[in-house]
Amino acid sequence: MRVPRTVQPLPRYVRRKWLKKQIWAYFFEPPTWAKTNGCPVHAEALGTDYESASNKAETILLPLFDSWRTGGLSDLSPQRSIPGTFDWLVKIFKEHRSWSEIDKATRRMYEQGLNLVGDHVLKDGCRVGSKQLASFTRGFVDALYAKLLWVEEKEPNGQTVRRERRRFANAAMTACRRAWFIGIRAQEKVVPSANPFSRMGLKSRAAGQAPRQTPTATWEELVVFRNKARELSYHSIATAALVAWEWLQREEHLFGSFEVKHYRPAERPDSVHVVHPKTGEEAWWPLFDAAGRPLFPELMTELDAIKKDAIAGHMFRRTHEHRRCAVPLPWITERGELDYVRATVKKIIRAAGLRDELSFSSFRHGGFTEGADADLTDAELRAAGRHRSARQLPTYAKRTRKQLVSVAAKRRAERTKAANLSE
Repeated sequence: MRVPRTVQPLPRYVRRKWLKKQIWAYFFEPPTWAKTNGCPVHAEALGTDYESASNKAETILLPLFDSWRTGGLSDLSPQRSIPGTFDWLVKIFKEHRSWSEIDKATRRMYEQGLNLVGDHVLKDGCRVGSKQLASFTRGFVDALYAKLLWVEEKEPNGQTVRRERRRFANAAMTACRRAWFIGIRAQEKVVPSANPFSRMGLKSRAAGQAPRQTPTATWEELVVFRNKARELSYHSIATAALVAWEWLQREEHLFGSFEVKHYRPAERPDSVHVVHPKTGEEAWWPLFDAAGRPLFPELMTELDAIKKDAIAGHMFRRTHEHRRCAVPLPWITERGELDYVRATVKKIIRAAGLRDELSFSSFRHGGFTEGADADLTDAELRAAGRHRSARQLPTYAKRTRKQLVSVAAKRRAERTKAANLSE
């Protein structure tokens, strides 16, 4: 029988053989000179599947061979992304303009998710990242998700525990879905138009599992936290916690975007510029009511003191006395990470003897709860948190200032009524 012709390219030192079963078989065979010089990578049958054979040769056997041949120098060079593979798709995604438009926190989450998928090793020993995009079927992606959904960890006593990581697995699938859509736009001739990561029906929690809620702090817990923070010389964090409570701000904004120029600038000395990075909404919060009385007297006193000593830059910096750097640096890192401030907040919470499940976000949730207890309307709460709504009226922005004044006045009256503050 005549052997059929094929134009499929083969990796180095891989040959194909036509079998009697009328299928191709693939073999990895290092050169003779390598065998003579004691190469530890031996000849190996790669099976009859072209893609699996190519992946194993490119990602496992050839890197081992090159490492032996160069004495380990090849290990120092970055791995090349083969066109048409998942690794290549990730590279295209990160080089696209949309990658730079993603906020830092989401970008970091995407990077972790893409690495989780790309570095997952399949049964044949190949990485998912080395697979060709054409082989990504919906069935394959669903099976991959089922594998990534669970992780085995070892306890200190040596016992292995199987733990579900649904949020992380869902975030990984979301990152892959977006990378695939970007790949279609950037390389429509290479990336298949059918996105296998779309419409996966991902659920935020397993059936019967209670929804995860951020623990909410009380006003008393906020007072204890702030006192302990000042005692430990973390004055900026003490003030930031009160800002999160009063203005319902997220930590990524307070430590990453809130600058000195946003608070009582020369052109608007009676207001503060508040931005919500998650929704993109921004507004000027009024600091005084119609009679000229301050709406946030304690908070304004602390912010005025910070602004007096700072010219520009981030409002909240590492000003504690036991800091390592002589110059007060921002709490957020250059990569947009908040790990240090979160660890410091947890340190203060434990030192104050508060509930260990509390976090910085708990103070923002406490502010929302206080607003609800003060009988604020839905419109007033949306105005305070700058949350979008399907029923939002076109004239909403015109009523924002009036609603914000009402928000601050009602909440302060509720707090005073409970004898938590003195007028």
